[in-house]
Amino acid sequence: MPLDGLPAFLKVDASLTGRRWVGPDDEDTRRAERLAQETGLPDPVCRVLAARGVAPEEARGFLAPALRDLLPDPLRLKDMGAAAERFLEAVGKRQHIAIFADYDVDGGASAALLIGWLRVLDLPATLYIPDRIDEGYGPNPPAMAALAEGHDLIVCVDCGTLSHEAIAAAQDADVVILDHHLGSETLPPALAVVNPNRQDESGDLGHLCAAGVVFLFLVEANRRLRAAGKAGPDLIAMLDLVALATVADVAPLIGVNRAFVRQGLTVMTRRDRPGIAALSDVARLDSAPTAYHLGYLLGPRVNAGGRIGAADLGARCLAATDPAEARVLAERLDALNTERRAIEAAVQEEAMAQAEARGLDAPLVWAAGEGWHPGVVGIVAARLKEATGRPAVVIGLDGGEGKGSGRSVAGVDLGASVQRVAAEGLLIKGGGHRMAAGLTVGRDRLEPAMARLSELLTKQGAGTEGPRALRIDGLLMPGAATPELVEMLETAGPFGQAAPAPRFAFADMAILSTRRVGETHLKLRFGDGTAAAIDAIAFGAYDGPLGPALEDHGGARFHIAGRLELNHWQGRSRVQLRLSDAAPAG
Repeated sequence: MPLDGLPAFLKVDASLTGRRWVGPDDEDTRRAERLAQETGLPDPVCRVLAARGVAPEEARGFLAPALRDLLPDPLRLKDMGAAAERFLEAVGKRQHIAIFADYDVDGGASAALLIGWLRVLDLPATLYIPDRIDEGYGPNPPAMAALAEGHDLIVCVDCGTLSHEAIAAAQDADVVILDHHLGSETLPPALAVVNPNRQDESGDLGHLCAAGVVFLFLVEANRRLRAAGKAGPDLIAMLDLVALATVADVAPLIGVNRAFVRQGLTVMTRRDRPGIAALSDVARLDSAPTAYHLGYLLGPRVNAGGRIGAADLGARCLAATDPAEARVLAERLDALNTERRAIEAAVQEEAMAQAEARGLDAPLVWAAGEGWHPGVVGIVAARLKEATGRPAVVIGLDGGEGKGSGRSVAGVDLGASVQRVAAEGLLIKGGGHRMAAGLTVGRDRLEPAMARLSELLTKQGAGTEGPRALRIDGLLMPGAATPELVEMLETAGPFGQAAPAPRFAFADMAILSTRRVGETHLKLRFGDGTAAAIDAIAFGAYDGPLGPALEDHGGARFHIAGRLELNHWQGRSRVQLRLSDAAPAG
């Protein structure tokens, strides 16, 4: 049932932030009750499982996803056999291999996977990552032709599916493509194109990011080595890279992706990879990593090199084996990330003002500005999408062209629509996947291109769901929010794209104390009048009405909603609520 068809949860039609709270529908409630009866699991956990469509007989397996049970046969993907065969031939003959990767986290992690695998077999590889500004996304003819002159095999990761001219330019080398971006009706002239989003694939594995495709490729390579009586590198130890890429590329956390991230986080806690350990240190990550840390602390730092610095910094950091080298690279990425945030803030302010002038209730929210740095337009698009609940596109104009990035919402395939607008000639080029896309547009065609894109997104239902709805999974009392419950809720994760972290409401709470933290954050403690009370943190609360209203509560009581987490301090674990919203009670 659409969210706007459900009654307001706790009768909250307009919260302090202007959102309407929506709880589980009757069907989800019945499923949760059945799960509780048949599994004996706590009601809050059953509510989360019911929202995910998990049946009682599947519950235990869902809470403990095993990679061996969820990993698909790599040969389900077309061209996988030919790709693995040519790769192992190059390894066996000690041929020269080049890796052409995208400049984002997914591309960098994919390249690091291949470099690390080849390093175990004592075979070096050439890493090539194009400059975002000078070369743009994906393979280009000059670079591919130059690589082909000195290499026998070029492996393109997280790119290449639409690069017909560039692949054709690599006349002196074989080319294998390992990608996940939406393909066109014709494929480039590569020896193999392994991509779950090819037009002739079923789409069953379309949720994989490029690093997930590369991992399956290496699974097949190891399988063939074993068949030949040889041992392959340890792939489980490489799952930290797959987890980082899966979360940072906003891949849906369903199917095997859940197992990739869950087990990858376990690998990451061992701090065996110097690059990720160094990035964790500069990000001041002092607890066990979570999917949140991958998406909001580590991912942005890896991306910073490709956005406003040297394009290969992130991949080099992830592939580093020397801790001293990894530390230097991580510190450089951290500094670039700080610089990136300043650039982003300026662009975001202008883009939001422009989008507001056009109307934030449109099916597509977009903005374009002179000289906006192409390295931050994707992040700003993500901010507009988060603020409005609509697909968003942000474009930086330079001369006669504009280069932009877009981010989408669940249920709306932005990549397919961008690709169609490009095929119709309104864009110079464009493509991507369901949740993210890139495009290049002529300045003179900007308005008609965005109008056509908006039209296509409207047909997919963009803009039909109110942007201010807040989904609530259930109601809790403070005394029920124990560390044990939070730990069990975490087993329903990891949480991210297509698997949002559960959000619970606490009804009729008294605000016991408040404290402003920094310029925009609020810490508070609330309770129901008994001995039970919960600490909460509301990030960015003073950017809107939430912070002032709760700080100046005057003894009023509130319904409070947020996501439960554990705060580890001095060897103790306490429950904390990451507060999402609040509304006056009564």
